[in-house]
Formats: sequence, structure tokens, C-alpha cells
Amino acid sequence: MPIDPNAEIEITAFAWVPPFAEGLVRDLRPRWALEEIGLPYRVQLLEGERSPEYYLEQPFGQVPCYREGPLKIFETGAIIQHIGEKSEKLLPRDAIARIRAIQWTYAALNSVEPAIQNLTAIDLFYKGEEWAALRRPGAEEFARLKLKRIADWLGDKEWLEDHFTIGDLMMASVLRIARHTDLVAEQANLKAYLARAEARPAFQRALADQIAVFKAHQPEGAEA
Repeated sequence: MPIDPNAEIEITAFAWVPPFAEGLVRDLRPRWALEEIGLPYRVQLLEGERSPEYYLEQPFGQVPCYREGPLKIFETGAIIQHIGEKSEKLLPRDAIARIRAIQWTYAALNSVEPAIQNLTAIDLFYKGEEWAALRRPGAEEFARLKLKRIADWLGDKEWLEDHFTIGDLMMASVLRIARHTDLVAEQANLKAYLARAEARPAFQRALADQIAVFKAHQPEGAEA
């Protein structure tokens, strides 16, 4: 629970990814949100090439897609906000607190994730290329600046606002992308913030479920 093959809510996920991507694929985000509010869901696994029908639902061929009755959503920011609307545990009902939580999901996706993803692409996909070596110092400094802005805002607070919300769920998910670096650890309060998020039982359950799928579908001869 809440994984249930008979659940109304369904998300798509990859059956397997290489080890460097384990725990970072974006279906982890709705898994985590649904675990936080105890809402059951089922998973449709994708293997190999995406079908033409899938592109009609997810124009970029990525995961996750979120399905709930006639509703279909393909962007994690929209998915997480929709899930958040189901429970005050993730999205406050007070109008001001609600929009402030939502703004942090936008900040995570628009202000922070592009900088971290840019550095990650250089490090993991273009390592060894001359242009990447030249670009990396600037990319690292830009990502470091974004992380310092979050750390400065956070100060000694436990969460970005008064309590854990979809904003924290999304921000922590984005910060985890930098796990191959020491950038988050450079800011002690940011390191502690991420550790608090990852220690949440709902996150641990969601992560374990995602990793279990990858292990079960690991191709013969693939790196463990």
C-alpha cells in the first residue's frame, strides 16, 4: 500500500534504467506524493520503444503519465499539484499558504532544476569531451549559486514554508539530481533539509518500490 493493481490512479514508469539514473526517474515524484497521502495507485511499465499511442498522451515520450478516470496529465509539476489538491498534508487550504507552496514547485522546476540538469548532463553524458570540460566550471558555479539562494532562504527553518508541502517534495526531488557532486553538502542547512526529506517514510517507500522494479527487470549482463 498504496500500490494496488486495482487502483483507479495509474502512473507510467520505466521498467529499467542504468544505475546512474536509479532513484532519479521522475515517476518517483508522484509515487512519493501518493505515498504521503496514502492514496493507492497502479503502475504501467514501459519497455523498449514507446508506441505511437503513448506519444499522443505524452508528447515527449517520457515518464510519468498520470491517469485517473478520464483525466490524463504528463508533466510532473502539474501531476504533483493535482495530487496535492487531494490533501492538506501536501497543499494547504489557506489561499496564501496554498499559492506559496505552489510557487516552490515552480521554483524547483524552473529556477533550480535546469541548472542542476545542465551540470549533470556535462558530467554524465558528455564527460571527456573538450567542450564539456570548458563549460563545466561555469555550469558548476551557476548551479552553486542557485543552491546558495535556496540555503539562504531556508536559514534554520525545517521546510521552505511552515510545514512540508508539494514545494518541498519537488525541491528535494530536484536537489537529489546533484547527488554525484558535493554541491548540496556545501550548504550545511541544505544538506540537512534534503536528509529530512529523504528520511520521510513515504519517500523511502516510493524509492524502494521504484528500485525494486529496476532490479526485477535488469537486463542480463547489465551493470548492477
